[in-house]
Amino acid sequence: MSTLVRFDWAIKRLLRNKANFNILEGFLSELLKEDIVIQEILESESNRTTRIDKQNQIDILVKNSKGELIIIEVQQNDESDYFQRMVYASSKLVTEQLDAGDKYENIKHVISINILYFDLGKGEDYIYKGKTTFEGLHTGSVLELSEKQKDIYFKDNVHEVFPEYYIIKVDNFNNIAKDCLDEWIYFLKNSDIKEDFSAKGIQKAKEELNLMRLTKSELSDYEYFLHCSRVSRSEISTALDKGYDKGEDAKSKFVIGKLIVRGFSDEEIADVTGNDLRQIRYLRKNSEIE
Repeated sequence: MSTLVRFDWAIKRLLRNKANFNILEGFLSELLKEDIVIQEILESESNRTTRIDKQNQIDILVKNSKGELIIIEVQQNDESDYFQRMVYASSKLVTEQLDAGDKYENIKHVISINILYFDLGKGEDYIYKGKTTFEGLHTGSVLELSEKQKDIYFKDNVHEVFPEYYIIKVDNFNNIAKDCLDEWIYFLKNSDIKEDFSAKGIQKAKEELNLMRLTKSELSDYEYFLHCSRVSRSEISTALDKGYDKGEDAKSKFVIGKLIVRGFSDEEIADVTGNDLRQIRYLRKNSEIE
């Protein structure tokens, strides 16, 4: 068994290199069931790389040879509002494509791929796909593009106009690779690639993402990343545990204060503590924390 770096770190550091595009192309090709060619990696506000950045999430934005925009996000920590976050990210990307006066037909197809290491929603499968379709209330027929629209959009189906979503629930995978896509999911879960795996790009990933290939600087960054990941996953539960010995009001303020100091956002704190968002913002602004 070879020791490979985790995919979330690799996608943030190593896979942005054009020489490694074929690794990312391999994963995307197996997931989307078509040959994907990456034209470029685009930068966005969430593509942060400094050590002071939070380590529990990463985003990468890819433009393929068809002009489609593909968001790939890896999320380690549980977020109950993650569905809304997916909607926000894809919607923001759609609106940012157009300048004033541009035609709507210039909007490129957006694909949102979400690799999650927590249980989002209720479902036993480990890969879910979501798309927008319109069904007649009376006939049940699916609304289709006219021939003219097909020529304008260069698409065959209505759902291809709207953002498309993939959710990969890594922990639901049973470690039995039945096809090439499963081989990639196995890697996402175990940071390991078997000798007989044949998925597109996966043996290249095994070669390039081997821990032994990292420079001293990269290895130092990777070890720090793993440390931050372990810390971030335990900070919330630790803060909650420490707050149990206090009165309810004091406990609430104590926990919020600890999470503010640790760098969690107001929305994340509200989600895990159940406190009103306005209260959290007030405490942050007025430093009313212990």
